Amino acid sequence: MSSGVPDTNKEQLNVENRKMKVCVATCNRADYSKLAPIMFALRDDPGMELQVVVMGTHLMDDYGSTYRIIQQDGFDVEGYLHTIVRGEDEAAMAESVGLALVKLPDVLTRLKPDLLIVHGDRFDALSLATCAALMNIRILHIEGGEVSGTIDDSIRHAITKLAHYHACCTDRARRRLLSMCEDNDRILLSGCPTYDKLLSCDVTNYDNVLARWAEGANPKEYIVALQHPVTTNIKDSLKMFDLMLDALLDFGVKTVVLFPNIDAGSKEMTRTIRRRGLEHNPNFSLCKHIPYDQFIILMANAGCLIGNSSAGIREAGAFGTPVINLGKRQIGREAGENVLHVKDADTKSKILHAINLQFQKQFPSSHIYGDGRACQRIMKCINKIKKDLDQPIQKFFIFPPIRDTVSQDIDHILETQSALAVDLGGTNLRVAIISQQGEILHKTTEPTPGTYEERMDLLMRMLVEASSKAVELSCRILGIGISTGGRVNPHEGMVLHSTKILEEWSSIDLRTPISNKLHLPVWVENDGNCAALGERKFGKGVGSEDFITLIVGTGIGGGIVLNNELVHGANFCAAELGHITVSMDGPDCMCGSSGCVESYASGLALQREGKKF
Repeated sequence: MSSGVPDTNKEQLNVENRKMKVCVATCNRADYSKLAPIMFALRDDPGMELQVVVMGTHLMDDYGSTYRIIQQDGFDVEGYLHTIVRGEDEAAMAESVGLALVKLPDVLTRLKPDLLIVHGDRFDALSLATCAALMNIRILHIEGGEVSGTIDDSIRHAITKLAHYHACCTDRARRRLLSMCEDNDRILLSGCPTYDKLLSCDVTNYDNVLARWAEGANPKEYIVALQHPVTTNIKDSLKMFDLMLDALLDFGVKTVVLFPNIDAGSKEMTRTIRRRGLEHNPNFSLCKHIPYDQFIILMANAGCLIGNSSAGIREAGAFGTPVINLGKRQIGREAGENVLHVKDADTKSKILHAINLQFQKQFPSSHIYGDGRACQRIMKCINKIKKDLDQPIQKFFIFPPIRDTVSQDIDHILETQSALAVDLGGTNLRVAIISQQGEILHKTTEPTPGTYEERMDLLMRMLVEASSKAVELSCRILGIGISTGGRVNPHEGMVLHSTKILEEWSSIDLRTPISNKLHLPVWVENDGNCAALGERKFGKGVGSEDFITLIVGTGIGGGIVLNNELVHGANFCAAELGHITVSMDGPDCMCGSSGCVESYASGLALQREGKKF
């Protein structure tokens, strides 16, 4: 007979063996671009059951009926909810929240998800988080902790308080969550899922996209305009929109205008576009919705992006596209040097001046919001949540935050700050993951190929594999350091010249191709100098202001530290100790000279002498 007492061991077994039901609710074109990479990863995971709910402006023709994009991506949709009350004013926004709260409980009761993923700061997302929290459904909030400067901040932080887990994009956002009394162990610094797609997208294949959305324009010869209403100051935001259109008309280049979101004030903006007859102006292309893959290409090749969309702050930086951010919406977000803020965009001349400053200007790409591995981290986090489904759902706050900005307890949340280290010698090519404390966390070794092409192909492959391994080891890679034989200009990341030990290794730009491939800063230095820096940081040079390091391997090199500074010399060969001539008629050296120290005492020289016996 059953005693009526639950078998906790059996319940635990059931939790671990069954599929985890994860519900993703998408409300608009913007949040789907962030959620889609996670949805694909969930669908492909055999341990997960993806449940998709579509609501909000996805189901509205005026906003492109973007639910079709979700269907085209092959997702099975568990529910379509019409949750928008038309009116595009403050009352309609509030009524839409209420309507969603009326409809969502039936869907969530039917689906019974273990986890609900909510994105961002829209009023639809607030409905989702409120409903799930009241129904004791765990919530993972994507992109919490950010600041944009509008009512969105209040909504975003309210969702933070309702959510049980957080996947944020930047370390500053993570620190804000800590200051908001969120539990450090439930915060994942993942990066933005959008960057998983951005950094792998071929934006050079633009012909069809430009022909469709910017007909007649060449790359860098058109502007993308995307302006949303500011719900806390609708009057001024409408005036700013009018002034932006005036400035764009005067500037006179092809302009792609995307319609605003459904926030209060959007109807008046749409009326302004119609009133001006822009649909009949050959210089203007008006779009309800552009598929995200095509929008990326359009944005990456634009002469500039103008408006107040977060896409200008977040995505455009990945391509160095010039951005003009009008007004105070987005003013609190972290931005790259490609963004020019016009906080008080109260005259046409001021906006026009900003366009003249930014149009066709080129900036370096920045990756403030991600490194292309967000989904990998988020999936790791969700699998960790799966193991805790039998634990109480009650959320606890930390008053005040008890941890500092960086923690080394990284169980799946915070990652060990690390670097990729490359040792490129005449015999072996080594790539390792190194912690800030100098600990080797992972290392691979391969024989050094004999040609430039083979050497670079192997190096790229080893670096990519090490980057993937770093995610498995919960390591955040901050940069790449390359130690190589030869005369190196560290300021340019160039190998200027090498001996015969490394054939085809002169006038080689190592920094640019590796940085472009891995999206990380790269430092290149001579191997002897790297040895000296290592000794100064972790070895016998600690505490010594002046010392010389000598390294003996396939060749002989060295490094000189004077007054705690590495000495390079005018020609970047100050410490080539192996190429000091000690005998005018000595053996030939790999550098082309004769009688060098290296020709007597290097690994190759000793090997040569040993073969004589």
